[in-house]
Amino acid sequence: MSDRASASRYAKALFEVVLKEKILDRADKDLVAFLALFKEHADLREVLTNPVLPINAKRGVIKQLIDRLEPTTPVARLLNLLTDRNRFNLFPDLVDVYQKQLMDHRNVIQAELVTATPLSNKQAEQLEQRFSKATGRTVTMNRKVDKDILGGVTARLGSTVYDASIATQLARIRERLIAEG
Repeated sequence: MSDRASASRYAKALFEVVLKEKILDRADKDLVAFLALFKEHADLREVLTNPVLPINAKRGVIKQLIDRLEPTTPVARLLNLLTDRNRFNLFPDLVDVYQKQLMDHRNVIQAELVTATPLSNKQAEQLEQRFSKATGRTVTMNRKVDKDILGGVTARLGSTVYDASIATQLARIRERLIAEG
């Protein structure tokens, strides 16, 4: 089983528990706080992901972090479980999967919007409303500017990509001209 698939199983199990206990947001905050520490401190990452170090040493580190951060009981149990099974390398993917499940549960989809020039807030709101109407979900947008697309817009909503960029249109015209010889 791949690491992503394993992380997904842990995330789904955690999600089911915190959903039942109605502590979705608190669990998310706990996971994000711990992930920030995990990413920021190379020494912590090394200790928790090194399979050679004894489990008891890792348990001591996790206990100190749990005592300091005071996460929800399900998150604390998950941190201990990952430690006991030497699976802390899964933690970043686990948090990512959990957050995607949380967004799905809330009927929210993330959109990544790329334009050649910055959009006004009004234009962004209009696109957000159109995407919401098209998907039937609440859309949250991340905007980027990329002059290489020349004009137009590309948008990624989940796994679907909408490409209305001038660069792509020019590439298609070029391909047709070459094909027609």
